[in-house]
Amino acid sequence: MGLDMYAFTIPADLASRVVDQKLDGLPGREELHYWRKHPNLHGWMEDLYYQKGGEQLFNCTTVRLTYADLMALDAAIRAGDLPHTTGFFFGETDGSEKDDDLDFVAKALQAIQEGKAVYYDSWW
Repeated sequence: MGLDMYAFTIPADLASRVVDQKLDGLPGREELHYWRKHPNLHGWMEDLYYQKGGEQLFNCTTVRLTYADLMALDAAIRAGDLPHTTGFFFGETDGSEKDDDLDFVAKALQAIQEGKAVYYDSWW
């Protein structure tokens, strides 16, 4: 049990929603990145989800990450400004995730350049 976090790509022409996009079964869906129990990053994504109009409990739902979102995430990671986030079985962010997070941002930006849409999803 715990917080499992994923980034997926799909062909951009299949991206029909900014939040709550169903990804299962879509042709071309690929896992881009995986995190385990990194609650501060999850909190950043949750804030983004609600800013973009999400209304559900932020669990097993998606938020699309744009170039601008990824640049803001990159800045937050570098500045140590991911929001302190807690939750049942979420674990704790300890700072060792920074390089992996920046690697994700680079991969996600590359995916967008390749014509893909990038989505964050989680399950806890």
